[in-house]
Amino acid sequence: MYSKNVLREIDAALAEISPAWNRPFDGKRACYFSAEFLIGRVVTGNFYNLGKTDCLTNLSSELEDVEDVALGNGGLGRLAACFLDSAATKGYPLDGFGLRYHYGLFKQGFNDGFQTESPDDWLKYGDPWSIRREDEKLQIRFGGQTVWAVPYDMPIIGYGGKTVNTLRLWQSEPIIGLEFSAFDRQDYASAFKEQNEAFAISATLYPNDDTDDGKRLRLKQQYFFSSASLRSLFYRHTQSGGKPEDFAEKFAIQLNDTHPTVAIPELLRILVGENEMDFEQAFSVAQKTFAFTNHTIMEEALEKWSTELFSSTLPDVYPYVVMLQNKLRRDLHTKGIYDYNGYNLIDNGRVNMARIASYVSHSVNGVAAIHSEILKATVLKPWYTIYPERFSNKTNGITQRRWLGLCNPGLSKFITERIGGDWITDLDELKKLIPYADDVNSLRQLNEIKRENKVRLADYVRTREDGFTLNPEFAFNLQVKRLHEYKRQFLNALSILDIYYRLKRGEINKSEFSPTAFVFGAKSAPSYRRAKGIIKFVNEIARTVNSDTDVNNLLQILFVRDYNVSYAEKLIPAADISEQISTAGTEASGTGNMKLMLNGAVTLGTYDGANIEIVAESGEENNFIFGARVEDINAAASSYSPVKIYENNSRVRKVLDTLIDGTFSDGGTGIFRELFDSIIKGASWHKPDQYYLLLDFEPYADAKLRAIKAYPDRIAFAHMQLLNIANAGKFSSDRTISQYAEEIWGV
Repeated sequence: MYSKNVLREIDAALAEISPAWNRPFDGKRACYFSAEFLIGRVVTGNFYNLGKTDCLTNLSSELEDVEDVALGNGGLGRLAACFLDSAATKGYPLDGFGLRYHYGLFKQGFNDGFQTESPDDWLKYGDPWSIRREDEKLQIRFGGQTVWAVPYDMPIIGYGGKTVNTLRLWQSEPIIGLEFSAFDRQDYASAFKEQNEAFAISATLYPNDDTDDGKRLRLKQQYFFSSASLRSLFYRHTQSGGKPEDFAEKFAIQLNDTHPTVAIPELLRILVGENEMDFEQAFSVAQKTFAFTNHTIMEEALEKWSTELFSSTLPDVYPYVVMLQNKLRRDLHTKGIYDYNGYNLIDNGRVNMARIASYVSHSVNGVAAIHSEILKATVLKPWYTIYPERFSNKTNGITQRRWLGLCNPGLSKFITERIGGDWITDLDELKKLIPYADDVNSLRQLNEIKRENKVRLADYVRTREDGFTLNPEFAFNLQVKRLHEYKRQFLNALSILDIYYRLKRGEINKSEFSPTAFVFGAKSAPSYRRAKGIIKFVNEIARTVNSDTDVNNLLQILFVRDYNVSYAEKLIPAADISEQISTAGTEASGTGNMKLMLNGAVTLGTYDGANIEIVAESGEENNFIFGARVEDINAAASSYSPVKIYENNSRVRKVLDTLIDGTFSDGGTGIFRELFDSIIKGASWHKPDQYYLLLDFEPYADAKLRAIKAYPDRIAFAHMQLLNIANAGKFSSDRTISQYAEEIWGV
């Protein structure tokens, strides 16, 4: 809720930035098309960047009541938000374009350990930062439906307030209202149906796509914001005297994953269908305009639409996909390629969006060094073979303004007192902290700051989690991220259960075990049954361990409810150990790993994603790396047998059997049996233990115990923590955005 005091300060801030926000700009602009923008509390970020730290202090209690702008699901959307902050801070002209979902992801609760979902009505108290641009609304046409696209513009304020860019979010509204006679029931019913269908387009982030109606709605969402954004840019271009053929000289468009890829055939439709441009020339304009960021190597996440659904939903756009397919084949012929396998844009009755993006973009990038190499070697190998010059790596980053300056004032002060404040806009300055890693007084002070952050978190948790009390004297081990099987929260849960049983059996000496709190934060997609089962499993383990007086002075387990950006701002500064345990070769990059590193957590992780680069920067000796690497998994794939491990390893068998022997109840849902089968027998289309949990089980458990055992030497552990902080400079989104701007966009 926005109090009168907060609203008054927002009005003052908007008046202050108005000259910079409304300043005309004649050069080339970059445009970030993204289905997600996970911003968090806009007011705190904007106040911080404007230097209004007195507002943050004086209004701290009132700001806690402000809703997060949770228009995203995880790292993809948070990355987009960090990029906007960094571009404005660095002075780059970058505007964001997306959907103004009425409801954010969802509010998460727990009922008997199961996740529950309720609407995240972030607009219920208004949106004082956004300005509705009624005069710039557009009509968007689908097959048999026309709706208004109404833009809402939100200022993106760079640090110091010198540059103010824009996040434009589109809201869908009906063309007609319910202005019919109550006696004309047929027309009224028709209008009511049309109104609901229009509002549905921008109602919910990621509607359930298990059904054809859900898939159609998701495609509509993607086309809606992509078309509206393109047409508004094209109108701006032509109204200022620009020619259609010069569009790429004025605008660079970055596609954030495959979601906005429909913008490619839509631009062709605008150029050819509305402006009568030759198709070959239009293709050249499109290719110079678009660049594509890939965020995954998983086939199921690379969007493909059935041709029937695509053509019936977007009948005016589909012909341009066919034209692209025909042109691609002509281009392949000139290269002597007549086998279209791996290239076809329309393949087995489906439109392949990643292939369209790879074909009609001048740049294709991955988001971590290993991820970019895997893309070139596997998922996008055909495209790398014929267009190697297009491919590059742009390792993700995070903005230090929010993820250090704003969320960890104690550590920020500690750093500034030693090296000055330039790190706020140049994170490489943190290297100057390295000598302090051997200064005992600095390490003691760092420990005290970490403890204060734990106390702050414990107080926050107590009010949010039904009075649960985290012990700030414990080591805090965190795994906070989107819930997915490849991120292996399930493996974490199994290892904690293993520690519990080994403590009970005396295999781990209680007197030598450092008390540890294991904290999870994650949301599962509402239709993702196994992910929701993992949440239930963790909560069942927590219920058992936390109530066991024999060990609860050594172990605490908490799955926080409704994990979001604001909760992360409390959790991350308090973390000692950062769990980054995805199967090698599955996590594109990660950004949570960077936030935790920057705030002084050591990484307990696999050789995956940006973990590799984190360890390269801070030293493997200052982290805890374990498990099979990509080449190990590839070598083991054909002969891997989780059944043999289960049968021959009593520790593995003990923890897995709790899913089926009645130790824990799944409320009669059968989900625990399904989790067990997913490891031993396989589930759905997956092979057994698809993400190699049992292969990594013992190396992971050993590494976890090494990290816990290292914690009691507080000076030595703080030495590792400070070296992680000091070497986090590479992972600023300021660096990443500069690479995009200079190497891809030309702005």
